[in-house]
Amino acid sequence: MSTVDSFGSKGVLNVAGTDYEIFRLNSVEGADSLPFSLKVLLENLLRTEDGANITADHVRALAGWDPDAQPDTEIQFTPARVIMQDFTGVPCVVDLATMREAIKDLGGDPKRVNPLAPAEMVIDHSVQIDVFGNSGALERNMEIEYQRNGERYQFLRWGQTAFDDFKVVPPGTGIVHQVNIEYLARTIMTREVDGVLRAYPDTCVGTDSHTTMVNGLGVLGWGVGGIEAEAAMLGQPVSMLIPRVVGFKLSGSIPAGATATDVVLTITEQLRQHGVVGKFVEFYGEGVAAVPLANRATIGNMSPEFGSTAAMFPIDDVTLEYLRLTGRSEQNVALVEAYAKEQGLWHDASREIKFSEYLELDLSTVVPSISGPKRPQDRIILSEAKAQFRDDLRNYVKEDLADGSLDEAIDESFPASDSPSFTATATHLADTAPHAHGPKTNGRPSNKVSVTTADGREFELDHGAVSIASITSCTNTSNPSVMLAAALLARNAVDKGLTSKPWVKTSVAPGSKVVTDYYEKSGLTPYLEKLGFYIVGYGCATCIGNSGPLDAEISEAIQANDLSVTAVLSGNRNFEGRINPDVKMNYLASPPLVIAYALAGTMDFDFDADALGQDQDGNDVFLKDIWPNPVEVQKVIDSSIDKEMFARGYEGVFDGDDRWKALDTPAGDTFAWDDKSTYVRKPPYFEGMKAQPEPVSDITGARVLLKLGDSVTTDHISPAGSFKSDTPAGQYLLANGVERKDFNSYGSRRGNHEVMIRGTFANIRIKNQLLDGVEGGFTRDFTQADGPQAYVYDAAQNYQAAGTPLVVLAGKEYGSGSSRDWAAKGTALLGVKAVVAESYERIHRSNLIGMGVLPLQFPAGESAASLGLAGTETFSVEGVTELNNGNTPRTLKVTATAEDGTAKSFDAVLRIDTPGEADYYRNGGILQYVLRQISSK
Repeated sequence: MSTVDSFGSKGVLNVAGTDYEIFRLNSVEGADSLPFSLKVLLENLLRTEDGANITADHVRALAGWDPDAQPDTEIQFTPARVIMQDFTGVPCVVDLATMREAIKDLGGDPKRVNPLAPAEMVIDHSVQIDVFGNSGALERNMEIEYQRNGERYQFLRWGQTAFDDFKVVPPGTGIVHQVNIEYLARTIMTREVDGVLRAYPDTCVGTDSHTTMVNGLGVLGWGVGGIEAEAAMLGQPVSMLIPRVVGFKLSGSIPAGATATDVVLTITEQLRQHGVVGKFVEFYGEGVAAVPLANRATIGNMSPEFGSTAAMFPIDDVTLEYLRLTGRSEQNVALVEAYAKEQGLWHDASREIKFSEYLELDLSTVVPSISGPKRPQDRIILSEAKAQFRDDLRNYVKEDLADGSLDEAIDESFPASDSPSFTATATHLADTAPHAHGPKTNGRPSNKVSVTTADGREFELDHGAVSIASITSCTNTSNPSVMLAAALLARNAVDKGLTSKPWVKTSVAPGSKVVTDYYEKSGLTPYLEKLGFYIVGYGCATCIGNSGPLDAEISEAIQANDLSVTAVLSGNRNFEGRINPDVKMNYLASPPLVIAYALAGTMDFDFDADALGQDQDGNDVFLKDIWPNPVEVQKVIDSSIDKEMFARGYEGVFDGDDRWKALDTPAGDTFAWDDKSTYVRKPPYFEGMKAQPEPVSDITGARVLLKLGDSVTTDHISPAGSFKSDTPAGQYLLANGVERKDFNSYGSRRGNHEVMIRGTFANIRIKNQLLDGVEGGFTRDFTQADGPQAYVYDAAQNYQAAGTPLVVLAGKEYGSGSSRDWAAKGTALLGVKAVVAESYERIHRSNLIGMGVLPLQFPAGESAASLGLAGTETFSVEGVTELNNGNTPRTLKVTATAEDGTAKSFDAVLRIDTPGEADYYRNGGILQYVLRQISSK
């Protein structure tokens, strides 16, 4: 709430007879020349100016923004609302419930711990594809979801009743970011403040990195850790530096044959190469008006993939059309238009705006593309995909496959004239496939493995087999142009007599029920189902790693023969180990290409030269023969989608189905924790906490828990996906009476710190350089003689018992990825006191501070390797105590002492970048800081 108005900016805007209090940007000199995104931040400062944390000097600093300057001015951004998904949102509610008890212990009122800004959660990350390929898949997967997650859902229903301004969208509704743009986002917010109706830009932070999808709707927002989101809900502003803004000019239009997915993969590659980490990206130019809202949202969604904080589109007529289409009220639409024009937030392509850096893309140059096999920015032109796959395969297969020669093995397994390299005896192509070949080529061994499934399908698997083809993720399922293109391609394929290969796990998991409605209205659902693409759930599913198990016989063949099979999904993340534990190579593609790869059955496929099969007359059918005409796609969109569809889809959206309503919901201001629960447990963050923080201290006698290379993501660090019985997490659950079949995923158990700490740094693909040639959650335990190999968790427990602090050494881009809060929480709970990396992803760096872990950076140009650090040394960090004096030193002295007593010292850069972050660290973390602030009032 603003208590100061130094610029006399407060005024009134009348829209259709209603008066709204607004804070006029034109009251501040320099505001008019700012980029769109910075104007939104400026209004935020004007409205929240209090003379202490947010001052007139902050307002002037932002209004006088120098596009060429490097960020060095801290401001406090107060988001209008918080958006959450259930994997990352459950810990937020767990922590809020724990804070209620902690404030009670400090003599305060539990009800004071309550969201001060609207907080909305969409339960979308829990549905898993256990059942697929039949009409009962959706219902059965929902049943299993409730069986697995009943305890969590009961807890969330309690939260919905216990906390004010907290709403939950129940399971089976959609994906958080699609629900956000289709229903929750306001574009312009209204709220009664001191008896006056106030209007201001909708802004948000979310517990999922792809919160940036809402940028396509002109809403400034981005993903933060659950830790920061909790603080925002409790009224704490987000501390940030005024960013550089990259102007991205769009021109031309998408050519026939290319899709919005191809555009976003092209933009992702271009921006990642340019370097936009920590920056805002803003789209401008004549081409913006030609970009449909759904395409804007697709581009905004991928902001984390190209590394920017946000990827903004301005408000214009396209925005208003989408708001109307999705059922927003005429009063809201009128307010959005009037407010945007009054405040200079309306897009004017003729105006030249100053940006920090400039990029441009002619949309007419975009070509069909995919990306993979393990990073979203690794774009591959579709016509080159076969050759690139063969090249990349060399990184995944062993060199002894064929007479000791890897090149020969690949060439013999995939001869140039011999693709696709599968025999599909269970399909109508069994007798006619011209490319099938036997188990030997030129007398040398082939890699193909014969498989017979329980239901009688017979086929041969090889490296590159597409084992999963999933239309998934809000990135693309929010976009009717690519979703209906996929359905029309399915129709054309069926008409030509094509079928999906029998080893492909096919699925459609839309981001909202509106997709199902327009599929039904267009009459295209039967064609998708004919190819096995049945609706399996409304949620992230494959994109978040909930692809579910492959058929047992297929999984066994892959594991027994170490096959490098592939997944193709219309998602935004394809990191190693994320999609399915059996699948090593993952590719992102547009929904129509997902279906095309299901028809091909292998990544070793050239869509220009290789036939997908034959029609009823024996003629070869190529992708170009079934690719839908964009004119027809648009015609189907126009005839199949209307605003009533959205109104119906979101009617009673917070009510839930009979399963949700039937949950036994606890009551009360504080939660009744169940000691027997293996899903929701009270975390230890506030145990022994005092009203005043203890002084921070230097680190001495520390050991290295992990020594990691470049591009270690939060998906490597944070517990995610499934886990086995012999892991620490599995052993914990077995000891607590949970059967193996009921383990569920790490994500579903994010409310239980005991499970999550055991899964931190446990990704099956993580490579700890303390060990040679070992992948997975292992390290060396230096509390034992000779430092034997041990699980990371077990070693950390031994270190804790010995009173030994821990550090992590890492390379470049440490902490990129989407799994936020537990990557930091788990690190802290394992006893890690500092991380020393070559560079950080911004959110993970911030979250480490939020959990009381020091983020240190090697000197420029240096690394663990260049400094000769083996990771077997004992470490100390000096200078930390300077923080007790209110100072934030630029560097801290790190000394590594080897076993023979020799020592190496270097000055590590202290990456506490703002005074607010220093306050959090001094308090032991952001939640402790907030709790002390609340209890002292």
